[in-house]
Amino acid sequence: MAQPNLDKMSVAELKQLQKDTEKAIENYAARKREEALVELEQVAQKHGFKLSELVGGKRTGNAQGPAKYRHPENASLTWTGRGRQPKWIKEGLEAGKSLEDFAI
Repeated sequence: MAQPNLDKMSVAELKQLQKDTEKAIENYAARKREEALVELEQVAQKHGFKLSELVGGKRTGNAQGPAKYRHPENASLTWTGRGRQPKWIKEGLEAGKSLEDFAI
């Protein structure tokens, strides 16, 4: 794999590379999780069970889901894309940015 010359990239190119890298890491983690679930389901079936029978199946509580948007300067501020838009999203949209600018 060719190494990009980071010293010659613009800030916009570096930010795009960062976004692409984060997305690739998320996709990799999701694939690995799915592979593990398939493997665990096969082991459970081998012993005559369904995986959901062994791990409880139902979730309780208020599951928000994964964050889809992140504040560009404060990474601890995230939003799932559900419910009311946070103030920092509204301010960014009013300033001419799009939701894609905040996408993780």
